[in-house]
Amino acid sequence: MKIIWFCIPAHGHTNPTIGLVKALTDVGHTIYYFSYEMFREKIEGAGATFFPCDEYNFEEQDKEFADKFGKDQAFAVKLMVSATIGLDQMVSEKIEELKPDVIVADSVAYWGKLASLKSGLPFICSTTTFAFNRYSGKYNSHGPGETLRMLFSMPEINRQIKRLRDKGYPVKGLLDIVTNDNDTNTIVYTSKYFQPCAETFSDQYHFIGPSIRPITEKYEKTAKKTVYISMGTVVQNREFYRNCIEVLGNTDYQVIISMGQNTDHFDNVPDNIEVHESVDQMAVLSISDAFITHCGMNSVSEALYFGVPLVLFPQTPEQGAVCKRTVELGAGLRLPSIKTSDILKCITRVLEEPTFKAGALKVSESFKNCGGIDEAVRFIEEVAK
Repeated sequence: MKIIWFCIPAHGHTNPTIGLVKALTDVGHTIYYFSYEMFREKIEGAGATFFPCDEYNFEEQDKEFADKFGKDQAFAVKLMVSATIGLDQMVSEKIEELKPDVIVADSVAYWGKLASLKSGLPFICSTTTFAFNRYSGKYNSHGPGETLRMLFSMPEINRQIKRLRDKGYPVKGLLDIVTNDNDTNTIVYTSKYFQPCAETFSDQYHFIGPSIRPITEKYEKTAKKTVYISMGTVVQNREFYRNCIEVLGNTDYQVIISMGQNTDHFDNVPDNIEVHESVDQMAVLSISDAFITHCGMNSVSEALYFGVPLVLFPQTPEQGAVCKRTVELGAGLRLPSIKTSDILKCITRVLEEPTFKAGALKVSESFKNCGGIDEAVRFIEEVAK
């Protein structure tokens, strides 16, 4: 079986696929993975053939690109349509040359879905966030300002949709691009229990559980309670980190902070707090008792897999959906602000009230009872027949 796989240049959308790609290549399937140079090593390490898309990169990138992409839906849609146009000739030529049996594409790599429509090849959506339909979409709600921006953007979006139609893509409107229906073959990297409104999705949706890599090195637990803090690259807020250090410094807790490139911002850090540029997150979560997070789907899933309750500080609508579901299931608390009083109140409750640990363990059990990579491999093989 030959598979063409498309993804966007984002760790949170690429990393969950690597284990599945390796499992597919291990049993003899050929995968042509279209991505970006920053992921070449991981993709080739999983046994796939890598095709770079960097020269067809997104337009309008600047230092605020990631934040704007996550918060401004209209901006994101316009960008993705433009990317599809830019990739069109190369993708069409490669499909003709490679003659794949199936196309797999990230839920936001719209060009993969559109390529399948244009070529008539079977399509599978790889969803590393929650699956969204008209029911679960309420978890990913946007404010009135975003709705207005979308309305004002529609003329431009419609112009780009016309460009797609002019290139042979059978697209009627925006919804054909950004939404899937119950007939869409879909792999979702979470459990039915964690997925909002799971009962509204058809059997074409396979909830295989999160992709959890093995722990490669042990992390020493030095206190009765360990608090882990990681905001990825999303929160570049010195005050937030400063307040966490002020609140948690000189407590009885072992505090581990993964701060990315912000590590040089703070001096005189208390002895019970470790500040790192990066850590082995699996190892740290395996000894943690609470996790303060920006609510990236991967980070939250990894924490809940280890039964770690959360203090949730979402920055985008997608992260807000993850936060809302985690709170609903009793596995964490939303941080209302970055005030020291709010940080202390939330972390104290999550550590001391056993209901949060119980909620996290229930989600963990649901993850471990999923079919995992083996189910996904069988599903892809069935669709490709």
